[in-house]
Amino acid sequence: MKEWIALNMTPGVGPRAAAKLLERFGSAEAVFNATRAELEALRLRPEAVESIRARDLFEKAVDEINRVRELGADLLLLDDGVYPALLREIFDPPVTLYLKGAWEECLSAPCVAVVGSRRSSTYGQNAAQMLARDLAQRGVTIISGLARGIDAAAHRGALEAGGRTVAVMGTGLDEVYPRDHRKLAQEILAAGGALISEFPLGTPPAPQNFPYRNRVISGLSLGVLVVEAAENSGSLITARLALEQGREVWAVPGNITSRNSFGTNYLIKGATWSKSCRKRSPRGCCRLRRRRKKKEVRPVKCRSPPQTSRHPSALSSTCSRRTRPFTLTNSPRRANFPCRS
Repeated sequence: MKEWIALNMTPGVGPRAAAKLLERFGSAEAVFNATRAELEALRLRPEAVESIRARDLFEKAVDEINRVRELGADLLLLDDGVYPALLREIFDPPVTLYLKGAWEECLSAPCVAVVGSRRSSTYGQNAAQMLARDLAQRGVTIISGLARGIDAAAHRGALEAGGRTVAVMGTGLDEVYPRDHRKLAQEILAAGGALISEFPLGTPPAPQNFPYRNRVISGLSLGVLVVEAAENSGSLITARLALEQGREVWAVPGNITSRNSFGTNYLIKGATWSKSCRKRSPRGCCRLRRRRKKKEVRPVKCRSPPQTSRHPSALSSTCSRRTRPFTLTNSPRRANFPCRS
């Protein structure tokens, strides 16, 4: 197990680089037994190659395992049989998962993610709480990101119904973010829910961690429900990832004059072509932002003035629009001209 934990903690090795290494070598143990040439052939960063060859993270990985056990949490590896099947299907699944609570019971039921804006309105919070409560009453596990706004309302709606909810974190299990949601995290665990993270213990809430968290939210779910999302909201990233992973995407319509409803209304507008594009090219078609058409640049043909004389001096004149000027010194036919005294 320490090899998998060390691979997850290796600097310069993200989910895609880890997936590439495991595809090439088969296991984490084989990755650390690879030669330098084999690692460099995969175009890894120099610091990643040095760390893998030095095996300097093995002791830290053992300490990490002991800390997880003291916290009362569990560790799941990518090659474990109880690893979530839906999450294993995505392009870059997490190498390791840190889990706390009744995660096995939660993930064995059908899961639906409810995401949305952090700066949500009263309408959005009420809609998220009502939909999460109705889904939880029917045995559906609610998955969200433990953030402010819609995420917190979705968790509370599931708790009100006596159902199960899972919070996917963008930090370590011991670093609840935001801090005012520590009580909510304890309520989730007390009600039979779970906390899940792919980041090692002590990981702070860095901005670059949350897009990685979003792919786990959509990867664990059968579908993603978006409630209030602005034009540049991270919830649209989750919706795009869900479409790329072959998941269903639903959106709650909002006020056409509200900025928080732009993303959901735009998803509803593009729902028909999103489903049709999923079979062809989900990465190229399912773009949620508008793109301006690029102006077509046509090449301009150079029209050189007519030559009135065949004298060598006349051949040195060129058109100003030529990219490579033609001169007599560059011409290979210089020796063919007759010499006049």
